[in-house]
Amino acid sequence: MAGAQPKKPQPPAALDGTDLAILAALVEDGRTTNAALAARAGVAESTCAYRVRALRESGVLADIRARLSPEALGRPLHAIIKVRLGSHSRDHVHHLYDRLVGLPGVLTVFHVGGDDDFLLHVAVAGPEALRDLILEHVTVHPMVRQTETQLVFEVRDGRGLLPR
Repeated sequence: MAGAQPKKPQPPAALDGTDLAILAALVEDGRTTNAALAARAGVAESTCAYRVRALRESGVLADIRARLSPEALGRPLHAIIKVRLGSHSRDHVHHLYDRLVGLPGVLTVFHVGGDDDFLLHVAVAGPEALRDLILEHVTVHPMVRQTETQLVFEVRDGRGLLPR
């Protein structure tokens, strides 16, 4: 949903070994059943369900999503599009942000500081689709002053936030 913000987390919660075991299992496989989570964490299923609910309510567990393969969906070309703005009024920036996250093929939009204002990670069918995305949906916005596109050769997940 455009403009939807994730729940703002509470101050850092003291996560114990049970919480960390539950989170690690969900990061590994978000489809893990409550029974499997409880077994992995070494707690009763009711305790596990309570802990998962508490992790969600505190904002530590933001969401669980399906991860789609752009390549399997016919979008093998990844790129990072750097966007620089000519105007930085709050309303215009938020409007453009909402517009960018709603574009087809956009995987992630970062609103950043520095020389650039936005970084878009996109997955498209090929060079022509990348060109069309930029020319028909990004550079046409009156606030956009400049774009720069970098092709992505490979994507790997980072370590993440949990201790090992």
